[in-house]
Amino acid sequence: MKKFIHDFQIVANRRVNEEYFVLSLSGKQQLPEIKPGQFVQVRVDNGPNTFLRRPISVYNVDYDKNILYLLIQVVGEGTRVLSELKSGEILNLVYPLGNTFSLPDGEKALLIGGGVGVAPLMLLGRWLKEQNKEPVFLFGFRNSGLIVDIDLFNRFGKVYIATDDGSAGEKGVVTQHSFLRKETGDISMVYTCGPEVMMKAVALWAENNDIPCEASLETNMACGIGACLCCAQETVHGISHVCTDGPVFNSKELVW
Repeated sequence: MKKFIHDFQIVANRRVNEEYFVLSLSGKQQLPEIKPGQFVQVRVDNGPNTFLRRPISVYNVDYDKNILYLLIQVVGEGTRVLSELKSGEILNLVYPLGNTFSLPDGEKALLIGGGVGVAPLMLLGRWLKEQNKEPVFLFGFRNSGLIVDIDLFNRFGKVYIATDDGSAGEKGVVTQHSFLRKETGDISMVYTCGPEVMMKAVALWAENNDIPCEASLETNMACGIGACLCCAQETVHGISHVCTDGPVFNSKELVW
């Protein structure tokens, strides 16, 4: 797929909660097809230690309005600089990067995300709905104050929540949610993104229930195009690179 380097104008910077924000970006050029699971490499200007681009999952796309949406968590200097962008400012992207999720054979799919790992699952859930599939979301957050855009996810499928402190949904980590102990025979595919320890547990649960699982890896990247080779990932086939061979992998191919 062809890659682009374009400037985008900030349409809006919506603060979701104390850690998360959504950038709405519009470019002069018409957006190409962006598939669920793909990401962009963002250039972070005006920061003394932000000379490397940041990989950010595509949250959603509005082709009619030509707007690209990025859900971002403030975790360091680069994302802090991005969180302070104002409407009308310019952001440079390399996009669209990476591969995409597979379409499930059956009708029902389970999408499990933790923290900012919910980001690629928005576009995935929308795509599954458009393909006449039934996405079900299972999300984990530290507390109710960090829950992200549940009303938007509800447009595409049922949402279940777990919080570490029990302030919303069920108390505990997402992989201990009671939904995973119910009848799962109608789930034909599991998709997951979030902390590695969570994805490992999800992959094990899927394998124990004989359900295919795909994981979108959250890995630091410098280039996003396979040049720097810093995002190496061990697989059963040898070393792969998350930016070009992923970020989506069949969980059985990963050497966790």
